[in-house]
Amino acid sequence: MKLKISPLVACLIGLLPAFAAADTVFVSNEKSNTISVLDSQTMQQTAEFKAGNRPRGITVSPDDTHLNVCASDDDTVRVFDTSSYKSLYSLSSGPDPELAKLHPSGNPLYVSNEDDNLVTVVDVKLRRIIAEIPVGVEPEGMGVSPDGRYIVNTSETTNMAHFINTESYEIEHNVLVDQRPRYAHFTSDGEKLYVSSEIGGTVSVIDPNAKDGPVIVKKISFAVPGIVPEALQPVGVISTSDERYVFVALGPSNRIAVIDAKSDKVIDYLLVGQRVWQLALNSDEIFLVSTNGNSNDVSFIDIRTLKVLKSSKVGRQPWGVAIKAD
Repeated sequence: MKLKISPLVACLIGLLPAFAAADTVFVSNEKSNTISVLDSQTMQQTAEFKAGNRPRGITVSPDDTHLNVCASDDDTVRVFDTSSYKSLYSLSSGPDPELAKLHPSGNPLYVSNEDDNLVTVVDVKLRRIIAEIPVGVEPEGMGVSPDGRYIVNTSETTNMAHFINTESYEIEHNVLVDQRPRYAHFTSDGEKLYVSSEIGGTVSVIDPNAKDGPVIVKKISFAVPGIVPEALQPVGVISTSDERYVFVALGPSNRIAVIDAKSDKVIDYLLVGQRVWQLALNSDEIFLVSTNGNSNDVSFIDIRTLKVLKSSKVGRQPWGVAIKAD
């Protein structure tokens, strides 16, 4: 017997978000001192647990088993089980760890410490610091090249992107960018590096593989009718693995800029919550999640339609976001 589906049912099925991956979304709440856990299909908070004092940067291990949380006011990185949410152990860092990124292999962990002008390299298996790398003043952004050859740290006051060799732990190149660089993001093919400058109001597009060393090839600026330029403050950056889109969180403008990754031109602005900060893609890259610090919520955006699907309440002042594939 052949099953017939009415046009109405077919239409309704077509309207359902095709979230093939039932992922778990983790959000660090800077003022609540907690991690919110959300279900990607319902887009609702399902749990919340304590995460130390002032949790900010968070990252999930490549095998999706561990969640690393920069507990900034505890001067440590706390590690949690991504299934039970139990605290497993803590990793040493420098004063005021803000962002952390793992090597593509899952070890080591690179931590930017805002208060001591150092990048700390932590062996997550031995659970000890194996290197401390002096960088510029107020280090914040951390990016890791897909091949694991370089880590890039941005220093807010020095206005530099520091390219650090992951074998020697030496700075090989410094690239001057605009004022207060917040974030560094490599495309999945390693051909571009995007560095956001919060006060400068730009994103620098860097060729990391240029013959004579990394070089800025373009600067992206932003303009939204009715929004003063000072409110267009680029912070978090992420790109799709097919190199189609780059998304940039624009802070107090409450917008996410959508950039065509081939031309590096802005093609749209998406209105989300207040003071959008960090961004993450789910495992099959069907949706984007943004943390909205001043409205205490996160927004889910359908990447296929570039439409905001829903905003969901979390803790106070959500900061970082990381996603585990289930």
